[in-house]
Amino acid sequence: MPGNHPALQLLVDRVASALAAGVPLCIRGGGTKEFYGEAAQGETLDARVLEGISSYEPSELVVTARCGTSLAALEARLAEHGQCLAFEPPHFGPGATLGGMVAAGLAGPSRAAMGSVRDHLLGATLLNGRNEVLSFGGQVMKNVAGYDVSRLLAGSMGILGVILEVSLKVVPVAPASASLRFEMPQPDALARLHAWGGKALPIHASAWCDGALTLRLSGAQAAVKAARASLGGEAVETALAISFWTGLRNHSDPFFTRSGAEFERSAMWRLSLPQTAPPLTLAGEQLIEWGGAQRWLRTSLPAAVVRDAAARAGGHATLFRAPTKEPGAFAPLRAPLDRIHRELKKAFDPSAIFNPGRLYPGL
Repeated sequence: MPGNHPALQLLVDRVASALAAGVPLCIRGGGTKEFYGEAAQGETLDARVLEGISSYEPSELVVTARCGTSLAALEARLAEHGQCLAFEPPHFGPGATLGGMVAAGLAGPSRAAMGSVRDHLLGATLLNGRNEVLSFGGQVMKNVAGYDVSRLLAGSMGILGVILEVSLKVVPVAPASASLRFEMPQPDALARLHAWGGKALPIHASAWCDGALTLRLSGAQAAVKAARASLGGEAVETALAISFWTGLRNHSDPFFTRSGAEFERSAMWRLSLPQTAPPLTLAGEQLIEWGGAQRWLRTSLPAAVVRDAAARAGGHATLFRAPTKEPGAFAPLRAPLDRIHRELKKAFDPSAIFNPGRLYPGL
């Protein structure tokens, strides 16, 4: 835990001053995800002062690091030992930090096969709104008694406090990987993915866009070889495959970066749906990941139309990027969930000084 780190006292003193003055604080790491969620409010609290890997036991498949640690540096350290973060967290820029990764709770192309950020969080240390340093969880899977607060922090957008340090489960890099491409329309791609989902295939990631479905196989050499033979498709050259999946992960793919007046006026929506949901007939362009469970939509349609379509399909829609920052990025909460969110905010940050309104109005 970061108790002996000299930068911790700087953060504690800053929070004490903010509490005394009644001034809200906007927790910031590398700033690569400032576009996500509601508009940031308050004076900047730079969490990058608390950085570095606290402990790493490759044989135990666990790493503990502080909030300001560079995500790129952490992944490079893991790679030295043939290990990685299974959920492929997006960076969205060179300054991405570990704290921001947890606070945003976003995962990359492998999410459907390997789980989310929350699934790999073992423990966390938090500086709450009472200026208390609290520790939750630990460095092993079986350590939870009562509420698993460390996992609650994933996707919390910093509204509960400053995530000081986290322990994460890591995994070995798979010995074999291959990508395959299939030309087919969206309905056929979804049907094929649903059929493959019921078979013992090493499908690690999938993406459909512009009439083409791309699969990434990952696992043991024999399993990947057998899957390639049974699935068919066109093999994607290794360098091109790496570029493609990295582009999806960090949104540097042309689907996310296209320019022009029409695209600059449109918004990027993230639709979270059941994998078995049928194609959505919405105006705009779509990219489908996670076997059909995550669907990106670039459109100029009104928010109400997009949210209604997602709800009718059994899911919800998040306004991921927009030309201008407007309220209502996340899908409205039902009354019971809204109450739980607000009670948690009161419990951890009673003075509401951390990232006020960043997740939902009043939170």
